[in-house]
Amino acid sequence: LFLTATAGAHLRLEGKILKVRVLALPQNKACIVVVDFRATNPSDVLFVGSSVTLRLDPATGETVEGTLVSKPDVDNIFRYEKLLGPQFNPVYSLQDRIAPHQRVDRMTAARFEMPEAAINSRKALRIRIEDVDGTVAEIGESK
Repeated sequence: LFLTATAGAHLRLEGKILKVRVLALPQNKACIVVVDFRATNPSDVLFVGSSVTLRLDPATGETVEGTLVSKPDVDNIFRYEKLLGPQFNPVYSLQDRIAPHQRVDRMTAARFEMPEAAINSRKALRIRIEDVDGTVAEIGESK
C-alpha cells in the first residue's frame, strides 16, 4: 500500500524517439544528427531540465557522445539546410519544464565526428535528459 500511495512522488520521464534525421557536413567526416522525441512525465512532480546529451552506439566500437547544437544554431540549420525538411518541434533546452502528467514533443541535435554511413548503421541512439535535482531519464531509439 505504501509504494502505490507514493508512486506519483517519484520523478521520472518516459518517452520515445519519433524521427532521426542525419545531415552530412562537407567532406562527410562529421554529421549533424537531429532527433525528434516525445517525453511524458507520469509523476506528480515537475521535471526541469538541467542537461541533455545525445549518445550513439555505432555498429562497431565504443559509444560516442555528440556535441550538442545550440538552439540558435538548430534554427539556422533548418533555415538554410532544406534537405532536412521542416522543423516539427521546438528545441529542448535547459530549464525546459515538463509538468506532472504532461506529454511534450521536442527535438535536439548534436554533431558527431563520424561519416553518415557509420551513423546510419548504428546499433542505437539515446537521449539522456537530467533534471535539476539529479534524476536521469534515458530515451532510446527502437530500431
